[in-house]
Amino acid sequence: MTVMLTFFAFAGAALAEIAGCFAFWAWLRLDKSAWWLLPGMLALALFAYLLTLVESEAAGRTYAAYGGVYIVASILWLWLVESHRPDRWDVTGAFICLAGASVILFGPRA
Repeated sequence: MTVMLTFFAFAGAALAEIAGCFAFWAWLRLDKSAWWLLPGMLALALFAYLLTLVESEAAGRTYAAYGGVYIVASILWLWLVESHRPDRWDVTGAFICLAGASVILFGPRA
């Protein structure tokens, strides 16, 4: 059950972080209304909360492992939201990062 909770916490955190950051991007770079900042800040608060649900003895380890998930989610955002198809280097790099994140989070500890 812990692995599933970790997966959903990381997936939700990635979506919330990317959406929150995109709200700021939209405001500053796409000339959207400043009202985009309100849901953006709520999304970033949700992102931070979701990372606290991951079972880990150290916050830094959780954040490091999350980094790999964030990269994969960002590549998916690039494709699904921004309509820029990832190339083979995007996909290869994302999966290398995800493999590294798995080692960090689930590797045996002494």
